[in-house]
Amino acid sequence: MAIATVPGAGIDVGSQAPAPVDPRRARRNRRLKDNLTGYAFLIGAVICFAFFSWYPMIRGVVMSFQRTRAGETTWVGWDNYDRIVNDPSFWTAWQNTLYFTVLALILGYAVPFFLAVLLNEFRHAKGYLRILVYLPVMLPPASALFLFKYLAYDPSDAGLFNSILKGLGLPTSQWMQSTDMTMPAMVIASTWMNMGGAVLIYLAALQNIPGELYEAAELDGAGLWRRITNVTIPQTKLILSLMAMLQVVATMQLFIEPLILANGAGSEDSATSVVYLIYQHGFFQNDLNGAAALGVIMLVALIGFSAVYARLNAQQD
Repeated sequence: MAIATVPGAGIDVGSQAPAPVDPRRARRNRRLKDNLTGYAFLIGAVICFAFFSWYPMIRGVVMSFQRTRAGETTWVGWDNYDRIVNDPSFWTAWQNTLYFTVLALILGYAVPFFLAVLLNEFRHAKGYLRILVYLPVMLPPASALFLFKYLAYDPSDAGLFNSILKGLGLPTSQWMQSTDMTMPAMVIASTWMNMGGAVLIYLAALQNIPGELYEAAELDGAGLWRRITNVTIPQTKLILSLMAMLQVVATMQLFIEPLILANGAGSEDSATSVVYLIYQHGFFQNDLNGAAALGVIMLVALIGFSAVYARLNAQQD
């Protein structure tokens, strides 16, 4: 039978129409395509973490139970841990690290929050003040610490801090040369160097607090301090708790401050931290197995602290 065609169009009128597309099948195909794209990006991140994070951690745990001498590796069990724990420097390093952590919680944790509250009260020049506060974070940590070491912590009267103390009629300090002032001096430098990021995080949290709460507090006659204690702190409780945990984890890994400001151990080992002790074992004493054991002890301590934090946080919720 002849098939009818439209003259001049060249279109086969008698041919069958294409089958309708199943909407559910199209959605499944689109969803599968999106999932494959996401998995492709995820695989790259997993590979990077596997090679540069997970494998070194597993390898460090294995090395902590081994001893390598003249290219030969033997399994020694807990000998490395026993040797590290019985080293007097081990307890000195932990004492210094915990002391630095406590001082950082008192100064380095509180100052950024109250500075953020103060900046949030300003009506003008907020952007300029934020840049001014964040500027130290943009400096390389080594550069910022060298500035403190040679300008602020100069033990002579030419140092910035000693000049201020002398102008106020107060006694000057030897700063990093003094065993009593080593840790407070490092906390001051670390706070100035790192507080910009925390201030911006707190500012973002403060701007999410409903303004009606502050208006109601002002109508009740609440001053600045009562508004902070009754409105600001309760409304930012979650971010304050999270930043406290991050502060402890970060300060427990104290390394670059003693390395640059105190030339490592400091006067009478007053600046030796746990991470710097790992650095000493690994690069100066060529004791990679002891360094691995000390790193595992640090890892267990941080995991224990994180578990306690999670438990307490869950109980409060």
